[in-house]
Amino acid sequence: MKNILYMVVPCYTEEEVLPETARRLKEKMSELISCGKISDKSRVVLVNDGSTDRTWEIIKALHESDKLFSGINLSRNRGHQNALLAGLMTVIPHADFSISMDADLQDDISAIDKMIDKYHEGCDIVYGVRSRRDTDTFFKKATAEGFYKLMGKLGAKVIFNHADYRLMSKRAMEGLSEFKEVNLFLRGMIPMIGYKSDTVEYERGERFAGESKYPLKKMLAFAFEGITSLSAVPIRFISILGLIMKAIGAIALIVTLVQGADMSGFILASIWLIGGIQLMAVGLIGEYLGKAYLEVKGRPRFIVEEFLNEE
Repeated sequence: MKNILYMVVPCYTEEEVLPETARRLKEKMSELISCGKISDKSRVVLVNDGSTDRTWEIIKALHESDKLFSGINLSRNRGHQNALLAGLMTVIPHADFSISMDADLQDDISAIDKMIDKYHEGCDIVYGVRSRRDTDTFFKKATAEGFYKLMGKLGAKVIFNHADYRLMSKRAMEGLSEFKEVNLFLRGMIPMIGYKSDTVEYERGERFAGESKYPLKKMLAFAFEGITSLSAVPIRFISILGLIMKAIGAIALIVTLVQGADMSGFILASIWLIGGIQLMAVGLIGEYLGKAYLEVKGRPRFIVEEFLNEE
């Protein structure tokens, strides 16, 4: 089996952690090359997602000093998912397989060995799965696990406790290239490829340096993006909710007519409730229409300004 590995690492304002990330990845790649698990043509591809600090300068310096490091500079900030996709799509002609991970060193680099073993056993996709969430706050743990369970209930196939730490073979990346949607949620799209897959458990550590790029507001927005990108169940729920409210209204009307009761308080509360539900429904429909609008326009998901690579 061919074994040219390209590590794909999205970077956004990572100047504090990038030198240490590069050091650890070089150490791991050198170890894998020396034991024959990967080719000496393997590379670490650092994807600069429109950083506002010295991230791209550091990437260029790493490339100039060591051919192990390659760099992709996007024309502007496109967000983590687009930056990751840009890296994967760019390396398809060069790599036999790729492993994607974040630059913050929270993903356990030692799990790479097990991923490669699974690849050599015939797996096209290997998902890095967190074995536990001891480092998370109670709120983050509850909301994260609740999100994965909710996605399953809504019919979206996602790997429980998996983020974007994964191995993909060349043909899996080529399969992903067939997905043309603009609204990206890769951890839900990649299981749709359908090739043989497996999981590797690892323990996620604390961020080495710098600040998290996913505060609560962004995490909630990302979760909502995932739900509305992968499932139409929420919009169907509106119809069910409408039938329920219609039934409640009919029952209240019958009770009023039969008993002659004063229902003014109930009616006022119902007006507020129905008004709130209608606004929520309009907003949800608007979200889906907005996604359809962006898909129809067919704008590029990313533009690569520069690709530094020596084969």
